[in-house]
Amino acid sequence: MHKSVFAAVVPLFLFHAATAAADHHIDVEHWSAIESKATGQEVYFHAWGGDPRRNAYIEWAAEQILNRSGVVVTHVKLADTAEAVSQVVSEKAAGRDEDGSVDLIWINGANFASMKEQDLLYGPWAEELPNWQYVDVEGKPTVQSDFTVPTDGLEAPWGMAQLIFYHDTETLPDPPKSIVAIGEWLEENPGRFTYPQPPDFHGLTFLKQAAYELMQDPSVLQEPVDPDRYEDLTAPLWAWLDGVTPNLWRSGRAYPSTGTQMKQLLADGEIEIAFSFNQSEASAAIANGELPDTVRSYVLEGGTIGNANFVAIPYNSSAREGAVVFANFLMSPEAQARAQDPGVLGNFTVLDMDKLNETHRARFDSLELGVATLTPEELGQALQEPHPSWMDRLSEDWISRYGVSQ
Repeated sequence: MHKSVFAAVVPLFLFHAATAAADHHIDVEHWSAIESKATGQEVYFHAWGGDPRRNAYIEWAAEQILNRSGVVVTHVKLADTAEAVSQVVSEKAAGRDEDGSVDLIWINGANFASMKEQDLLYGPWAEELPNWQYVDVEGKPTVQSDFTVPTDGLEAPWGMAQLIFYHDTETLPDPPKSIVAIGEWLEENPGRFTYPQPPDFHGLTFLKQAAYELMQDPSVLQEPVDPDRYEDLTAPLWAWLDGVTPNLWRSGRAYPSTGTQMKQLLADGEIEIAFSFNQSEASAAIANGELPDTVRSYVLEGGTIGNANFVAIPYNSSAREGAVVFANFLMSPEAQARAQDPGVLGNFTVLDMDKLNETHRARFDSLELGVATLTPEELGQALQEPHPSWMDRLSEDWISRYGVSQ
């Protein structure tokens, strides 16, 4: 998931809306009727627009659903998902409970929690879709839990993501494989590592990954932040950061603003380790000539944070049927296999291979994941994302302690 899906969040306390869309239920048991009503609808899909590869994938999916179902999908490119959430909030406040301007949102984490809390989402619908039968519920529990918040059928998964680290084996054959080891390695190799400046999503993910390893009881990350215990719980994290910051790239006086900039620093030889929430990031960069073919990926000991990408429908969507049809296509074996292709997007699938027929499974079996892409077995079981409140609090504290002007 990219940073801007989480970078800013509409506060939960803006208002508490009444239960949404109670009189507008889509009967997914009659799928043909839904498809018929969806024909000709225009779905305004609000999704982060900062990744050209993902933009191209959305454009392909839109062309497919137009040709197959007559649904027009318009990608409204966002700099920040909170823009779409704010729009729905404003429309609710103005009494615009029909014909809303946002039909479908790529959403995760705190933004989802905020909309769910305020009853701003249509549903439940996701787990009744025809293609839900293929979803790997048991093997990928985050398809039903978004940053610890149950999805309750209010959003549909369309891709898996997990934090991976990557390095050039020519210059760093044996990289440090824990947060503590990174700190020790930096003492001998100052300036050779950095992370994007929070509130960038990659930077915040690194903080959460560090918290998992350094906090005495990481299980508390699955619960809302306890203000009375927060300082004691996070003291090891800040102590570690205080120790490593002077040894970071540019002595911690500057940070890359995005994961893309961090990758460029690795390509330029300024740092030796980078990381991404796209498992195929390194392979795609090798194929595009951005990184040498000696770059390889790895995960830290004890596992790394993972989550699912979701789409959700606002309560006042003007094209609910079209949005449902498009979301169902995004979960189809065809769309999922294309998304997993490193040459296209590199997102791992939300589907269970054992639930697919031979034709569908063949799509995945034929994929070349790339020389630097870890297999699902090598990735291992992902650590669940902390509760959304941890992202906000860690971001605020990091900025007050280490924030620098870009």
